[in-house]
Amino acid sequence: MKHPAPPSAPAFAGAHAKSYAEGAPRKVPGLAGLHRMTAMLLAERVPAQGHILVLGAGGGLELKALAEEHANWRFDGVDPSADMLAAAGQIAAPHIDRIALHQGYIDAAPEGPFDGAVCLLTLHFVPREQRLATLQQLRRRLAPGAPFVVAHISFSQTEPERSLWIARHVAFGAEPGTNLDAAREAIATRLHILSPEDEVALLEEAGFSGISLFYAGLSFRGWVAYA
Repeated sequence: MKHPAPPSAPAFAGAHAKSYAEGAPRKVPGLAGLHRMTAMLLAERVPAQGHILVLGAGGGLELKALAEEHANWRFDGVDPSADMLAAAGQIAAPHIDRIALHQGYIDAAPEGPFDGAVCLLTLHFVPREQRLATLQQLRRRLAPGAPFVVAHISFSQTEPERSLWIARHVAFGAEPGTNLDAAREAIATRLHILSPEDEVALLEEAGFSGISLFYAGLSFRGWVAYA
């Protein structure tokens, strides 16, 4: 369930799944740093033998990074794309004995309680009307006080700022020969992008507290919150 197309789209099958590890660092500013910060923020409260839920685990980059940072953590990863889960299994293969992968959405995740949760580069695919329910289901799977680290595309939804941010987002991640007009249209119509203010309000409504912005990379924002 990853950038830049909805999880049901063919872009998340076959070749895209195999090439995700190469493309994501180019499209997401400071992706390696984002993974390191995520591991650090989780570790503030997650015990040495912690159990982490990863929503949108397809591709496996965050699974690999977190497993490398914390050798005794266990992970349950959820993603709707079988091909992306297969790619995750390959990317995180050295740690697969500590990883369980589940195909589906948040309702496919084990009930927990988990010591922490991660959702990176994913929620901008979830329609606004489904976002709250997704966050609520994730929240109830967490132990009291457990950290939740979330990051995805988020910027102002008023014009002209919205169009400007879409153009910046496309320009940053574009490969040579990309049809920029088509890419901007795809971002504008296929993703479900909210303003940072609406993101925080939804986290609060879902039952999270102590919400703090920790990451801002061009069109991406990341928050840490607590169950």
